[in-house]
Amino acid sequence: MAAMFSIKTTSSFFLVLGLTVVLFYSLPCFSADPDPLQDICVADLNSTITVNGFPCKPVSQVTSNDFFFSGLMNGASTDNPDGQGVSRGDVTTFPGLNTQGLAVNRVDLARGGIIPLHVHPRASQSNFILEGEVLFGFITTTDVLYAKVLKPGELSIIPRGLVHFAANVGPQKAVVLAFFNSQRPGTAQIPRNLFGSNPAIPNDILAKNFRVDEKIITIIKSKFGNVTNAQDS
Repeated sequence: MAAMFSIKTTSSFFLVLGLTVVLFYSLPCFSADPDPLQDICVADLNSTITVNGFPCKPVSQVTSNDFFFSGLMNGASTDNPDGQGVSRGDVTTFPGLNTQGLAVNRVDLARGGIIPLHVHPRASQSNFILEGEVLFGFITTTDVLYAKVLKPGELSIIPRGLVHFAANVGPQKAVVLAFFNSQRPGTAQIPRNLFGSNPAIPNDILAKNFRVDEKIITIIKSKFGNVTNAQDS
């Protein structure tokens, strides 16, 4: 009986904390996006009009399903070189988020999996650990690293636009909920940006930046030729 009570109490704690994070990030004063000018603006993902966001779908076409999303129930595949799978809950997958200044991703990390060095140019990020042990770290513009291993129920914050990373350092898989104060935070993966861009950055430029021989740059580039960015948004 005591064990059942403990499980229920723990689950309730995680639920309340998760809802608190969602509420915090959905308040207009904490959003990195412009404030909405109407109650709802479900994204019309089929529109050919280019705006800062998405045009609104006609209200006559809006249904209850536009405001509910089950895309984070199951984890994405981690069968890739990084050992990570990202299930996105942003405006491109959940149109009801349009103009609400919020996105939530589920990140699954296989044992030893990593989230490569990257930045989100349009949002701050908060991470809530559901399973496993995850090392989170970010680097400031003054080259200071802040990092810590988090366990289930713990929360971290990544300031907007700073380089950061994560790694599963536990013995089993890890699951993280990542909250953003933007409906489309954007992701720039640094390794892929540098070594897999199209057109490619000249080898001599990269060699001078990293102070290595151009042959090493060629070897590194060969690793990124056909890699798709699972976090691209």
